[in-house]
Amino acid sequence: MTTETSPKTELVTEVTPDWEPPMPPTDLIFDDGELLESKRHRIAMNLLIDSLYQHWSDRSDFFAGGNMFIYYSSTQARNRDYKGPDFFVVLDVDGKTDRQGWVVWEEEGRYPDVIVELTSPSTASVDIGKKKDIYERTFRTPNYFIFNPFDRKSLKGWHLENKKYQELQRNDRGWLWCEELELWLGTWEGTILQESAVWLRFYDSQGNLVLLPGEVAEQERQRAERLAAKLKELGVDPDSV
Repeated sequence: MTTETSPKTELVTEVTPDWEPPMPPTDLIFDDGELLESKRHRIAMNLLIDSLYQHWSDRSDFFAGGNMFIYYSSTQARNRDYKGPDFFVVLDVDGKTDRQGWVVWEEEGRYPDVIVELTSPSTASVDIGKKKDIYERTFRTPNYFIFNPFDRKSLKGWHLENKKYQELQRNDRGWLWCEELELWLGTWEGTILQESAVWLRFYDSQGNLVLLPGEVAEQERQRAERLAAKLKELGVDPDSV
C-alpha cells in the first residue's frame, strides 16, 4: 500500500519596511516682498543688528538677523501664518553659516534667545498677543522686547521664568536689562541716516552706548586729529611719526 504525502505548505511572512517620519517641507520661501512698517522701522532694525555685530566683532558664535522668516514646524511652514521677528539673536551657533532665514530643524532645534519686535499701532495687538504666546510657549525665548520707534515711552520687556514670561522692570534711566546678551536696552535720541528720532540702542553693563561701525570710525578719526594736534604743539610733524 502506497501512502501519498501532501506537499508542505510554505508560510510567507510579509516584511513591513521600517516606518519613517514625514520629512519637513523643503519648498520654503524666504522673501514675501513685504516691506517693514516705515523707513524708521527699517533703520531701527539695522541699528540693533549692526551695533551688536560691532560690539561682538571678535566673536563668531552667534547669529543676529531681522525681518527674516523663522520656520519651526511643518504646519506653520505650510500655512505661513507666522513669518518672523523684526530682530532676533541666537547664541552658541556658527555665525559664519550662510542663511536666508532661520529653519529650526536645520539648526539642531535651536530657537532665538532674544527677540525684539518693532511694533506699531497696527501690529501691537499681535506683538503682545499671538507672537508673545509663540515666543513664550513654543520658542521658549528667554528675553522678549517690544518698542515702537515713534513712541519713546513704549519699551517693554519680559524674561522667561518657570516657563512663563515675567515683565522686566526699568532701571532709573528707563532701560531694561537683557540677561542673555548682558546688555541694556534703552533709548537714545539722535540722527541716523538723516532720520532724527528716539532710537532703541544697546548699552553695556557700565552704561556706555554700544556704537555703530560708523560711530567707531568717527571716534577713531577724532582721536587721530587730537593726536596730530598734540604732536604739532610739541613741534613734531604728525606725518613723520
